Parts: sequence; structure tokens; C-alpha cells
Amino acid sequence: MKLLAFAASSSKKSINKQLVTHAVSLIDGADSEILDINDYELPLFSTDREEELGHPEKAQEFFNKIGECDALVISFAEHNGSYAAAYKNLFDWASRINQKVFQGKKMVLLSTSPGPGGAKNVLAAASASCPHFNGDLKASLSIPSFFDNFDSEAGVLSNDALSAELAEAMNMLR
Repeated sequence: MKLLAFAASSSKKSINKQLVTHAVSLIDGADSEILDINDYELPLFSTDREEELGHPEKAQEFFNKIGECDALVISFAEHNGSYAAAYKNLFDWASRINQKVFQGKKMVLLSTSPGPGGAKNVLAAASASCPHFNGDLKASLSIPSFFDNFDSEAGVLSNDALSAELAEAMNMLR
């Protein structure tokens, strides 16, 4: 299985990147690639820019990466109750190449935050919109209070119940 994963965050110290990295490690034998969306930085999307630039190469590369995988895992950062601007911009550009951005891929969506909300608002929005963009959502999971439930040094969830839920979610990709 070719597994593509990324944090929907541009933070260099992203807790969502730590979570998604741990999540993909739970699928034995998978050929996993973890993207950094900073490698796909684009000008702010607008129809004027699209008219001027067409489909930028970085947007096409991102779209192609999704097309080449068997399954996709995304962990969402929440900024003021919604998507991080960097992810939303990249997604907007990719959706102009083809609205079916997720290309029928099996997906697990995750989110986390330092607080008890676990970025549930953005996860709910992403989960609800996933089918509209041709994603085959298999599971979603929010991890609250990241620093209380994740051992950053070891790179694993330290909360047994949440660890079991994550393993179950990831097994849905098989």
C-alpha cells in the first residue's frame, strides 16, 4: 500500500505532523511518504491569479501526489475554528485542477491541538466536505490536549485509549 500523509499546517514544529507521522507508522508494510505542505507554497488563490498563472506547477505536483497513492492521511491544525491558511490555499489551487481533489482515495482524517478541543471544529468541517471532493472517508479522530496525550520524545501516543482508537482508525485503510 502506498500511503501519503501530511499535516495541514505550515508550522515547522507542527504537532499535527508529529501525530500523522506516528499514525502512518501503525500500518506495517506500507510505503509511506510524509509531505510538508511548505514545499507547495503558492500565491494566494483568486480567480484573477488563476487567469494569470493557470495551474501552478506546485499545485499540479500536489494533486499528482494524491493521485499516485492508495490512501491518504491528513492531520488538521485548527486556526480560529477553521483550516490553516496554508492548507486552505493549497487545497483551493488543487481543486481548480479537478474538484475531485481526493480522487477516490481511502482517507483517515485526524486533528490535534494543545487544548481539550482537539481541533474538533476543523475536523468536523473536513470530514463533512471530504465526500464532495471524492474522498472515501474511512475514519476520523481528534486527539485533545496533545502535550498530555503524546510523548514527543518517543513520537507515540502515551494515552492507551487514544492509542487504541488511532490504531483502529488506521486499520480502516487496509
